[in-house]
Amino acid sequence: MEKFARSCSVAVLLSLSLWLTPISVALAAQSASRITVLYDALGNPTKLVKDWGYAALVEYGGKRILFDTGNDAGILKHNIGQLGIDLKRLDAVVISHRHGDHTTGLAYLLKVNPGVVIYVPQEASFFKARFPMGFLERDPSLPADLHYYEGKQPQRWVSGTPWEQANFQIVAQTTEIFPGFFVISTQSHKPGTQEMNELSLVIRTPKGLAVVVGCSHPGVENILQQAAKIDPRLYTVTGGFHLVLAPREEVERVARILHDDLKVERVAPSHCTSELGFAVFLATFKERFDHAGLGAIIPLPD
Repeated sequence: MEKFARSCSVAVLLSLSLWLTPISVALAAQSASRITVLYDALGNPTKLVKDWGYAALVEYGGKRILFDTGNDAGILKHNIGQLGIDLKRLDAVVISHRHGDHTTGLAYLLKVNPGVVIYVPQEASFFKARFPMGFLERDPSLPADLHYYEGKQPQRWVSGTPWEQANFQIVAQTTEIFPGFFVISTQSHKPGTQEMNELSLVIRTPKGLAVVVGCSHPGVENILQQAAKIDPRLYTVTGGFHLVLAPREEVERVARILHDDLKVERVAPSHCTSELGFAVFLATFKERFDHAGLGAIIPLPD
């Protein structure tokens, strides 16, 4: 009888734990207010694998948004496993731009969560963007065999993609994807990335905006100026500031704009900011500089 009673107690406790687990997970997701760096080449020694590239998980207001996917699908899978993160539980994904060190992990993501909505920039390739209709401007003087598509409208008029099954949603202007969550688009005018569009994620917090950037090819200061149209209070910015190979004068100029002109409260630079960039921003922002290497958790105000 005593053995039976013990068995019943164990069964009841097990049932309760199984019943409460989803609730605990849901509450944890709801209460989390943070950005976790999943992919980068800097940080303290851990079991996580460092590589050039960027990915981060934003958890705020009950939403979970993956920002970029890194440079290698296998490394992303490893780091996600080490951190105990479930990519099946995502509300959305944002891909900042087309470069491989931000997109290659899509191969792993789509195996785990093939239906998730993925916000991508307006691009001429990769993300199923429509080609310009002007490509098909007709010249009636031509013989039949020199007309595109035999002079008819094509059934398919989008770019090819390595991720055919992906649920891409193209963002060409500031878009509120959830209440208080915005995706903004800016364009690079720098050599090597001329006219490339880049997306950034903006989260409204009680202390101002938290901005997540991928590589900041358009210039991190220009991205933040665009974000400030939503709310001039800029609480923090994290991600790559793309100051690799930039001379010290340029790095110091950008740091001054963020500190003096835009009045950014905190910075958490990573990825392609450069070691010189880390040093300059650390000296400029001092105790308002957050370390954002691989595995780092950046708290957000709630």
